[in-house]
Formats: sequence, structure tokens, C-alpha cells
Amino acid sequence: MKPRAVKYSMATRLPAAALRVSLTKPWLHLKVFASAPLNYLSRVPEHYKKFYWEWKCTQMSPVHYIPKPGNFEKLPTGEVVPVQNVPLLLRIPKELHQGIWGGEAIIRGFQKRKETIRRVPHYWVPSIKMSVVYSEILDRYMRLHVTDRTLKLIDEKYGFDNYILQTPPVDLMSELALRLRREMLLTLVRETLYPDNPAKKQEILEKYKDHIIPEEEADWYGLSLKEAADKQKLIEEEANRPQPLKHSFRAEFIEYLMNKQHESETEKLEGQSGAGWLSRVNPFAKK
Repeated sequence: MKPRAVKYSMATRLPAAALRVSLTKPWLHLKVFASAPLNYLSRVPEHYKKFYWEWKCTQMSPVHYIPKPGNFEKLPTGEVVPVQNVPLLLRIPKELHQGIWGGEAIIRGFQKRKETIRRVPHYWVPSIKMSVVYSEILDRYMRLHVTDRTLKLIDEKYGFDNYILQTPPVDLMSELALRLRREMLLTLVRETLYPDNPAKKQEILEKYKDHIIPEEEADWYGLSLKEAADKQKLIEEEANRPQPLKHSFRAEFIEYLMNKQHESETEKLEGQSGAGWLSRVNPFAKK
């Protein structure tokens, strides 16, 4: 079930600034990120909320149906009706997140197999196969459960890395694909690829420079809600963890000793400079 956004009735009066934010940044109004003291998801970064909205709330590319062009169509009877491109309801099993299905999923419907028999429920399941793909960013071969459409999209994007990085999250669907995308983004921003081949490293960085994002955003990208909540919880616990007073006392004492040493050295230098001046002025001083 997709996350729901907060709805406002006609009687609700919102300030212009709040209305502008609700239209330009709809991910801020998802109920899953509602403010609550015990809700760690309400305090996750905004870029993660935007990613989650793109993953779960945006419209998928049509895969299981052919959308009709235009806004209106004319029926054989001559009646003009609006075009309604209603997406099919997809059933997403847990096995989908263990592979990359290219936007395909299970469809439940009815099938009439004989004219004299009533229609019966039927499930249309995509054909899954095991295939080996190569990532030049990660420099790794991987055996994945994919569909024929996945392999076709990889060929259209001229490589597995381009397919993972250029495809919107809602069309990737799979948590495995998003984890691979997160790993690629972190590898690019940290420049940890090809440590023994600087020339190949610069070539890959130049090829995928348009996909390099800040490390903080890449570290949050592709996380599930549970992983994001756990990550935010650890960050807050680390920030609010009580520190033993002995550490602060030790630091203050070391700073006090350093200041005392500096003052003593300064006084010693001043005393030496004063004694030299007096010896030059005193006519009875020993030379």
C-alpha cells in the first residue's frame, strides 16, 4: 500500500507559503513522516523524504498496458469520452526485492479459457531467469534474478551501471537495485574505485560525473523505512550520549598547564630583556 499524503479540505485555509510548499515539496506531507516524539522518521533528512516519495508515490512507467494518447477519444457510437489510463494493480512479492525485474510484477485477474465456462481467477507471473551482469563502477560480476525486460533495458541504456543510475526509483522497484545504486553512488563520491589503476579510475569518474552527489545524500539513498529509522536513531543516540566528566576535566587541566607554561616562558623572556637593559645603563656593572 502506498503512503498517503495529508489531504486538505476546501474549508481549510492555508497560508500562501504553506500551500506553495505542499505543492512543490509533497514529500514533506507524507503521513509516514508525521511529526511525533517517538517517530524517528519525522527527523530524517529532507533528501531521504524526497527519495522515498519518488520511490513509493510517483507514477510508474506503463509496463503491463499500452496507454492511449490524448485526453479524449471517440467511441464507435460517436460519443466522445475522456481517456482514462488507469494503471493495473500489481502484486509485489518478497522475491521481487531479491532480484531486478525491470518494472514487472504479478498481475491478478480473470481468464476465460472456454466459451462455455465462466471465467476463473488467474495470475500472470513474469518469466524469471538467472543472469550474470557486470558493473564497471564496482568492478564486479553479479548473478541476479532478472526478466527479459530487464536485459532489454540494460542493453538500451548501454550498460548495467547506466540502467541502475538513470532509471527512476519507482521503476526500479527492487530494494536490491536500490542498494546497488547506493553502493555505486558511495563508490563514486568517495573515489574508492580501481585503487590500483589511476587511469581507469579517472575514466570512470569522468564518465559518470553527472551522477555524483554529496556523500551524505548517497549514504541515505536506497534505505528502507526501517533502515532509515534505525540510522536516525543511532545518530541521535550518538549525539545525546553522555560523556564522562573525567574527559572534560582532563582537557581543561591540560589547557591550564599549557597556559601556565606559556606565561612562565613569557615572564622569563621579559626578565632577561630587562636585566640586559639595566646592565647597559649601570656604569658599575661588571663587563
